[in-house]
Amino acid sequence: MKVTQKQILFADEYLRSGNAYQSAIKAGYSKNYAKAKSSSLLEKVGIKDYIAEKRREIESHKIADAREVMEFYSSVMRGETKETVVVSTPLGMKQTVKEADLKTRIQAGKELMKRYPGNDPVVEQQLRKLKADARISEQRAKAMEESGNAGITAIKFVDDLGDDESGTGDEQS
Repeated sequence: MKVTQKQILFADEYLRSGNAYQSAIKAGYSKNYAKAKSSSLLEKVGIKDYIAEKRREIESHKIADAREVMEFYSSVMRGETKETVVVSTPLGMKQTVKEADLKTRIQAGKELMKRYPGNDPVVEQQLRKLKADARISEQRAKAMEESGNAGITAIKFVDDLGDDESGTGDEQS
């Protein structure tokens, strides 16, 4: 449905203020019309669709996308992002601007690497170990099934201390 320029002005003002009556007046409608029909303007399909589309656009700008997050972490890690710090001095409070400390930069680097796990040698080794452990467990289970002792654990005691006549375990010369 086609939306007139006046309706677009109304919708834009309504998005700013949330007040249908004032928005209608600012868009050029008479006070009488605004009082009687401003709420019905919001129900018109064209205006309703226009407002919904504008709200989606507004929301999409408020939420950071993955690229923006990655750029931020990169700028912190490289020391490009500065922060304002308030420092107490004998003469009073003082604001200073400084780049991120080493700990913060390392943390930003770790956050970046979480998004690229294939490039992290530590993660790669952990994955290799997990795969090896899984293969060993599978082989043990297979061996148990083949031997017919599935679910049975055998315990074998071996006495390798030898005979001890005194019972104390001490050797006598």
